[in-house]
Amino acid sequence: MIGLIFGENDFPKQVLKKIKNKKKYIIIDLTKKKIFKKDKNSYSVSIGQFGKIINIFKKNNCKKALFAGSVKKPNFSRLRLDFKGIYYIPRIVKSSKLGDAAILKEIINILKKEKILTVSSLKFNPELSLKKGNYSKIKPNKEDKVDINKAIKAINRSGKYTFVQGSVVRNKKVIALEGKDGTQKMLKKSISKKYRNKGVLVKFPKKKQDLRIDLPTVGFKTLTQCKQAGLKGVVLKSKKNIFLDKKKCINFANRNKMFISVIWKKSF
Repeated sequence: MIGLIFGENDFPKQVLKKIKNKKKYIIIDLTKKKIFKKDKNSYSVSIGQFGKIINIFKKNNCKKALFAGSVKKPNFSRLRLDFKGIYYIPRIVKSSKLGDAAILKEIINILKKEKILTVSSLKFNPELSLKKGNYSKIKPNKEDKVDINKAIKAINRSGKYTFVQGSVVRNKKVIALEGKDGTQKMLKKSISKKYRNKGVLVKFPKKKQDLRIDLPTVGFKTLTQCKQAGLKGVVLKSKKNIFLDKKKCINFANRNKMFISVIWKKSF
């Protein structure tokens, strides 16, 4: 039995598709629209109802949890809290200052205290993490590699802020760093009227990042936004990524003369 703690985006659906009819599971549905409510094993829960979450795990004799999807910072003044929620909420509020991933990490710590261990998000879907290689017809040229190395250094220099998993660089200049609002907002800031097919998006994990829950994620929406921003390609770190809609993304990249590259070193 495993407890699937699901947030937003398409990744939770991929996880569920893989394990349905193969393994016993329960779902803690943290999505705004409660998109998993039709599943008989699903429980709709507020992020502040820790007592309820823990009781669901214990009632189902479930000692392992898997997180998939993003959980955005809630409006704390509107949260429905139970008794344990009141006890734990100060820790969640404090962690939220470091971004959405820090909220998930704090939930992991709370579950651990209750003897519930967290496993890797990719435990059942290792195929969603790309290995080293170039996945498009176009490859990064010499100028692109200079921008890629600059973007990686910018991410690594961002210190304790674990939400900085992405950087956009164009013409050796850092255009944007990923903030608490995520990749979408960063790419909107990177839109250029002057340049087309110039610059890169790099999505890399930080050194001390909890890779069980917080892997850099790229999907078709990311690729289309890169195109809108006038960027030439996307770079990820080998086996430390979640890549959704693989076939669709590769076809899109090839049609638009963009590259998708995965590297394992700290630089090209």
